[in-house]
Amino acid sequence: MFKHILVPVDLQETQFAARALSIAVDQAQHCAADLHVLVVIPGFSMPMVAAYFPNDAFEKACRDVQQRLEAYVGQNVPNDVRATWSVRQGHPAENIVAEAKERGIDLIVMPSHTRSKLENRFIGSCAARVAELARCSVMVVRD
Repeated sequence: MFKHILVPVDLQETQFAARALSIAVDQAQHCAADLHVLVVIPGFSMPMVAAYFPNDAFEKACRDVQQRLEAYVGQNVPNDVRATWSVRQGHPAENIVAEAKERGIDLIVMPSHTRSKLENRFIGSCAARVAELARCSVMVVRD
């Protein structure tokens, strides 16, 4: 049985995460597990990117995303599920795996966008990379 479940969410495209979150909530209720929802925002700290933004842009973005994530969890996770949430910055797959390791996650439930084989070859699949790197179970939910 799972005790700590992680669901990565893209707040710009929550429709992709709806099914994964629903499955994670069901699993959390069934197993009396804790649920953690994660958002990874792009790498502001890269010098090339940071040069285009004011010094406090990253902090403001994090606060905004944190507030939006808290509202999202409040609207989509029932009160009987113990839920936490956090925001990380950088490469999505690497940060999802790092968060899972730091929190002792034993199941990651994540959505996967349907892309053509050509797109996956050039862009890569975040879900595939997480499944490759994670030391816990990974459930990939297709849209």
